[in-house]
Amino acid sequence: MSGSDNPYAGAYGSQMTATASYGATPAQAATKAPVTDLIKDTTTATFARDVIEASREQPILVDFWAPWCGPCKQLTPVIEKVVTEAGGRVKLAKMNIDDHPSIAGQLGIQSIPAVVAFSGGRPVDGFMGAVPESQIKQFIEKIAGPVVDDQKAQIEAALVDAKAFLASGDLENAAGLYGAVLQADPENAAAIAGLAECMIQAGDIEQAREILSDLPEETAKDAAIVAVLKKLGQIEEARKLGDPVALEQQLALNADDHEARIKLAKIRNVEGDRQAAADHLLMVMKRDRTFQDDGARRELLQFFEVWGPMDPATLAARRKLSSILFS
Repeated sequence: MSGSDNPYAGAYGSQMTATASYGATPAQAATKAPVTDLIKDTTTATFARDVIEASREQPILVDFWAPWCGPCKQLTPVIEKVVTEAGGRVKLAKMNIDDHPSIAGQLGIQSIPAVVAFSGGRPVDGFMGAVPESQIKQFIEKIAGPVVDDQKAQIEAALVDAKAFLASGDLENAAGLYGAVLQADPENAAAIAGLAECMIQAGDIEQAREILSDLPEETAKDAAIVAVLKKLGQIEEARKLGDPVALEQQLALNADDHEARIKLAKIRNVEGDRQAAADHLLMVMKRDRTFQDDGARRELLQFFEVWGPMDPATLAARRKLSSILFS
């Protein structure tokens, strides 16, 4: 993905770090309408545009009031607060009936304050009097529907995007999204595992270890965390197994050097050549199931845990494994 068509390009700075982010948590990143857009005064001349037409897009509350009305003065700050906190689910239009009496008259309003909700271009519900804040919130929920957990939805969307960036090798943007999620939800296991995976792919094993250290017990048990920890273990083990070229030469001289073949499988695995890694272990199984107490099969199952059950390499190797076990 190029910078020109990447919606996240330039959002994280030049360095990929564990704390890269949007510059706001996913909850803060949600675009909310400015208060000036949520609350406005309307007139007889603008009512059709401000209320009738606008309510075809979202519910509009119309607050009918007058300067001399004491209860109106009590209601105004409360309803403005609730509408503002609703974050754009509804808008508020305020109409001074002393200056603009005709609309209130057409709606049959005889006492104020009166609030009428419009939706789809017509009045649908309303209430009278300086009702408490809790009642206004219930009224808005009735008109606009229950509050959606925006933060949860944004986190889920960010995780999907981060996974796609990671799969495409865009480590900077993947790490940025995972970091943003962790600002909002510090114990999100998927984001922790994803960020550690970014560090692994960037070659920063120590940073990956640091990210996975000192986690709460329940978070540490998450399958994604466990898989990345196993991957780190495999990488650290593979570093001690010697030169893969030398191992290839050993196998060229003796195809039944099962120890060399298992070592080479582990190295190919951390190099990312999953098919070659699986094929080496399957070869050992075909030739000698008893070697290292069926060690090749046990190692392959460890690979599957890290790769994931639906990874194409896992699915292909499982089919081959089944043919060996049940032939």
